[in-house]
Amino acid sequence: FEQYGIAKSIALGTNRTVETITGNIKGFGKIFRQEIPADKALGGPIAIAFMYGKVWDWERFWGLTAMLSAVLAFMNILPIPALDGGHVVFLLAEMVMRRPVHDKVLLVAQYVGMVILLTLMVSIFGFDIWNKILR
Repeated sequence: FEQYGIAKSIALGTNRTVETITGNIKGFGKIFRQEIPADKALGGPIAIAFMYGKVWDWERFWGLTAMLSAVLAFMNILPIPALDGGHVVFLLAEMVMRRPVHDKVLLVAQYVGMVILLTLMVSIFGFDIWNKILR
């Protein structure tokens, strides 16, 4: 193993995080353009468990944990109403309109966001079960 100082570690970690998030954005683009099927590209808890492997490996553990953290941060800033990115969209709308968004609009948006998230979660669990267990 090569050892790095604090400055070099931060620079390498930042670079790796940007590469991970950029790769995820490109991956989402490929899914939306239907270049790759969603059931092959997306994975949930079962797929993550398989990625960690059966044998403990510190390097793999911390690498995957860092990658998952970056991916979750990216997902959280997407403009889906139930996530932080959705809240930012409504805050920006309030800034532009110079008045609060109506409570009923916020409520409906939260419901829509939750439906999107729950649908995504059920789909990904289904993909995991199909790809990792049934095949």
